[in-house]
Amino acid sequence: MTAMAGQLWVSLISLGGVVLGGLLSYLVQHRTQQSAERTEQQRQRIALSETRRAERLALLERFIEVSAEAERCAYTRPPQWEDTDEWYLTTQGVMNRLWVADRLLRIQFPLTVHETAHAHFLDLNRTVWHGLPDGESVRDYLEGNRSAFLDAAREVMEAAPPGPRAL
Repeated sequence: MTAMAGQLWVSLISLGGVVLGGLLSYLVQHRTQQSAERTEQQRQRIALSETRRAERLALLERFIEVSAEAERCAYTRPPQWEDTDEWYLTTQGVMNRLWVADRLLRIQFPLTVHETAHAHFLDLNRTVWHGLPDGESVRDYLEGNRSAFLDAAREVMEAAPPGPRAL
């Protein structure tokens, strides 16, 4: 009977070891899985952050490019023009693209960036379609809001650099 009790104890201890080993194995696998999931989520957040940054840079580039075209239209504005003139047709297309670029900035950027971009858009719109009083420089008239827009855009882009620190 003692031999049988000894065998029972050995079997129970062996079973306990198997259960304990299985439990420890489960805990290690569970922790590893959680760690892998956290790492994947962080990688996805970084990728999303970098994608959004690239989209924002593309929108800024688009707005700056089209506003430079609009500024060239303001410089070449004839004193008198008709709806059929080449200048008007070209300028109308440029100003429509600038309007769209302005609205896209509103979607992707904080209001401070859009407000400064919109002020620059309004300056360009006035200069292109209505001209400036004699003696007033297009460059000087546009410089204030253009600089404010570029400064606001730079601040926003520097505030959240891509990578783990942006999370």
